[in-house]
Amino acid sequence: QVQLVESGGGLVQPGGSLKLSCAASGSSFSIYVMGWYRQAPGKQRELVAGITSGGSTNYADSVKGRFTISRDNTKNSVYLQMNSLKPEDTAVYYCNAKHTVLGLYWGQGTQVTVSS
Repeated sequence: QVQLVESGGGLVQPGGSLKLSCAASGSSFSIYVMGWYRQAPGKQRELVAGITSGGSTNYADSVKGRFTISRDNTKNSVYLQMNSLKPEDTAVYYCNAKHTVLGLYWGQGTQVTVSS
């Protein structure tokens, strides 16, 4: 089993940057596919970025070129660097760990608000 704790959210002005962190406890972190999702009020949760155990990444079209996902298996952590933030990036951001056999796990979420 994996427990996920996100941090790093907050209020930022348009054009600013934030870095989200997700710390995982439990075993075998390196074999999980990790992802960042977000959910804005009144909208469905959507994938923002994902990273495989081998380091391959994918991004939603809306964040390509602005967001970067990374992982540090020695620290059992995954990160989301968010640059050039826009008001439409405002949402609760969730960390996700997925493995076909070991299961699917979610963090509690961290609020990101982009506003002047």
